[in-house]
Amino acid sequence: MDIIVLTPASPGSKAGNRATAERWQVFLEQLGHRVSVVTEYNGEACDLFLALHAWRSYTAVSLFREIWPEKPLVVALTGTDVYRHQHEFPQQTLYSMQVADVLIGLHDQVGDDIPESLRSKLITLFQSAEKPAGASLRASKESAYFDVCVIGHLREEKDSLRAAMAARLLPANSRIRVSCAGKPHNDRWAMLAKHELQQNPRFRWLGELEKSAIAQLMADSELLVMSSVMEGGANVVSEACRAGLPIIASNISGNVGLLGRDYRGYYPVGDTQALADVLERAESDPTFVEVLRDQVSQLAVRFTPEKERKSLEQALSLALRHSPRNIL
Repeated sequence: MDIIVLTPASPGSKAGNRATAERWQVFLEQLGHRVSVVTEYNGEACDLFLALHAWRSYTAVSLFREIWPEKPLVVALTGTDVYRHQHEFPQQTLYSMQVADVLIGLHDQVGDDIPESLRSKLITLFQSAEKPAGASLRASKESAYFDVCVIGHLREEKDSLRAAMAARLLPANSRIRVSCAGKPHNDRWAMLAKHELQQNPRFRWLGELEKSAIAQLMADSELLVMSSVMEGGANVVSEACRAGLPIIASNISGNVGLLGRDYRGYYPVGDTQALADVLERAESDPTFVEVLRDQVSQLAVRFTPEKERKSLEQALSLALRHSPRNIL
């Protein structure tokens, strides 16, 4: 098929939507399809249209449905779609969800958080990550620090400085150092990060890093903190699981839907003291860290490229069956 994949993130962007679109392009081409990744849609013909982000893609989805009412349409739901925009902008967001033949959710609790009438066309797809080279990600090393990493753009939804604030509450003899890698969403977030640097000796802001530098940061870290207040299913969780890197995560649906209800590393979302307590426990209790490492290592099989490609193929097959006119 000729497939158009629409993403709001421009070429060269390190935003999650761009990475997802380009990864799906590779998978779809491996399945024999011809794929174009675009940031704007002007009514071009295709055999199937796949839009990332229900709300941001509303105009394109409307145009596609107007010009090509019988062709299959897949909409991938982001965290802001599910946890913000369907409530703040219901007309546009729910329209995209309603006219789609298939919805893709990126964690297994999305069905609980969208209208019941839409759940029958929902496919759960876990985003994948490559397994790091070598038998063990983390090399044994002597360090003055117990390193904790936070990876992702600095923005409200990520609650990006929560781990840094928690580090301020640790005992004076704690060796924890929080390293934050990510581009600020706006000037305010740049200012907040710079202020934290000046005020918090336990904090490093590394800015936006290339993929290889992110891998090295994870290799040098004891833990990853996933502090988001809303998530559609963060790919960095997949990366950490594949790397065997223990995760401390806020107890939101987007994290629980990836890590499972029985995961031991949650803290109440937005609770700085609770996060500080978990970090202190991790530093002082190697057994706790090993329990988390065992859990993420067992979860790693969820996040293989083969499984993601199979889920994407399933979504396309379902869209073809659900669309009014089967094009094959």
